[in-house]
Amino acid sequence: MKKIFTLLFATTFLFTSCSDDGEPGPQGPPGEDGLGAIPAIFEVESDLIYDADANYWTTGLITFDNFTNFEIFDTDVVLVYRLDAIGELDNGDPVDEWSLLPQNFFTAEGTIQYVFNHTFVDAEIFVDGNYNLSNLDPGFTDGQIFRIAIIPGDIYSSSNFNENNLGSLMRELNLKTSDIKMAN
Repeated sequence: MKKIFTLLFATTFLFTSCSDDGEPGPQGPPGEDGLGAIPAIFEVESDLIYDADANYWTTGLITFDNFTNFEIFDTDVVLVYRLDAIGELDNGDPVDEWSLLPQNFFTAEGTIQYVFNHTFVDAEIFVDGNYNLSNLDPGFTDGQIFRIAIIPGDIYSSSNFNENNLGSLMRELNLKTSDIKMAN
């Protein structure tokens, strides 16, 4: 009986062990790629362009596929932040100060507002106002830096961050500054 059990065990082991030819074993049923939902943040620097017909300044279309290598869905959340200033920490190190759009400014002529619109393939950032913006101070239009966050809807709804704070968002999404994709 011991010999039969040993022979049966050895035969079973032989047929269930890995092959030495490197061929994969049986595959499971097809499914989705393992990446799942991926949040992304990218940075764009722009000199805004004046559109006289519409009386606003615009970045033009910013196409997401220039910055991402994954599919973006219409259920994803898009947030846009504008670099307001570079502040200073207590130890003297510089720190970026970001503001979530929309963002209002009150000038001597009236009010302007940074706003944006988006689809799931692109975004456009505007400076709109309640007066003729053709002579808007270049400080509002030249060299503007924006960070655009694309957050899958399920992650956005289940996360616990302050969307007004870019640092809070990045910590919650486990993203570092080195993860931010820069415009070419």
